Amino acid sequence: MKIAFLGLRGIPATWGGVERHVEELTTRFVKMGHDVTVYCRSYYCKDYEGDTYKGVKLRRLPAINTTSLDAVSQTLLGTLDVIPRHFDIIHYHSAGKAMFTVFPRLFGKRCVSTIHGVEWQRDKWGTGARAVLRVAEWAAVRFPNAAISVSKCLKHYLEERYHTRVRYIPSAVNDPIFRQPNKIREFGLEGKDYILFVARLVPEKGLHFLIDAYNRLDTDLKLVIAGESQHSDQYVDELKRKANKNVMFLGYQYGETLQELYTNCYCYAQPSTIEGLSVTLLEAVVYGNCIITSNIPPNLEVVQNNALTFESKNVDDLEKALRQAIESPDLARSLGERARAMGAAEYNYDSIAVKTIQLYEWVLGNKWSRSLSVPEPDAQPSYGSTIHLQSREGKSISS
Repeated sequence: MKIAFLGLRGIPATWGGVERHVEELTTRFVKMGHDVTVYCRSYYCKDYEGDTYKGVKLRRLPAINTTSLDAVSQTLLGTLDVIPRHFDIIHYHSAGKAMFTVFPRLFGKRCVSTIHGVEWQRDKWGTGARAVLRVAEWAAVRFPNAAISVSKCLKHYLEERYHTRVRYIPSAVNDPIFRQPNKIREFGLEGKDYILFVARLVPEKGLHFLIDAYNRLDTDLKLVIAGESQHSDQYVDELKRKANKNVMFLGYQYGETLQELYTNCYCYAQPSTIEGLSVTLLEAVVYGNCIITSNIPPNLEVVQNNALTFESKNVDDLEKALRQAIESPDLARSLGERARAMGAAEYNYDSIAVKTIQLYEWVLGNKWSRSLSVPEPDAQPSYGSTIHLQSREGKSISS
């Protein structure tokens, strides 16, 4: 098959969960014998100038690099470019960009969309942008030949709202590479002496809640933040103003340095208020980190009953969770071991690549593959029991 990917910044991925997801899938598609093109924003990954990456063709187009127009402008240009070309499948990523599938569909093209989250709920959007994104979400489900959700709870939401079938094919992670602290020593980190946060520095990731809770603690553990602004400089400035001296902003980290950060952290904190299915949370799971996460359904779907959870946006509850992990090293170690044992069997890139190709074949041949069937829940997915925090009086943990 000849396959085009639109709606992402590009590959090779330097930052961004969608970009890493697409890189892993497309390079596997090439190994399977398919012809793959990824449309890239010209400013992304400037250090890589090749026209191909591991056999994937790269087509770079300009974008208006502002909060509102960045993704839309480049995806629109990509859509106009892709229509006259011969592709068997045109695959759009994220609901906001997948609304453009209406144009190739008018020309008889076969399209697939992957929806990574409920974009209109993000704090950065104003009233007008939210209204547009609500329409785009509807279009991302209705216009393509098939729509994919990366989590079961997101699939449930989309099917309930739009009364049409959405396929569940999750995000994934590679097997962890465990590394001794080496590169991170340049930051003054020795290992097991920091709490780790990995994400874009945007409001919906909830870092402001984490910093507020961390500032209340009396601990020698540092708070290490791996991520940078994404059209959110004012927000990042506010974060840095409120952070105390033990909060470390490392910028984007990837490769061996990120592997070292995951391997050697004391615990991993995920205070996000909105997610589709967080790749960084999946990585923390497979690295066997003690995880402290907000209780939003996509996060609970990943950690199941192998994490300390707190009420989303509740700084007091987050503070309790952090104290629980810090004051109970045996509990932290046990949770990490349980998370690692749970592993990532469902979130395996090889399996997901095969399922995605099967979906393409169904789109092209209108023949559904039984191997893609997922039990349809009658109600919101059950996340099982989660570990509850001890009370201030020191009552035992229940699970």
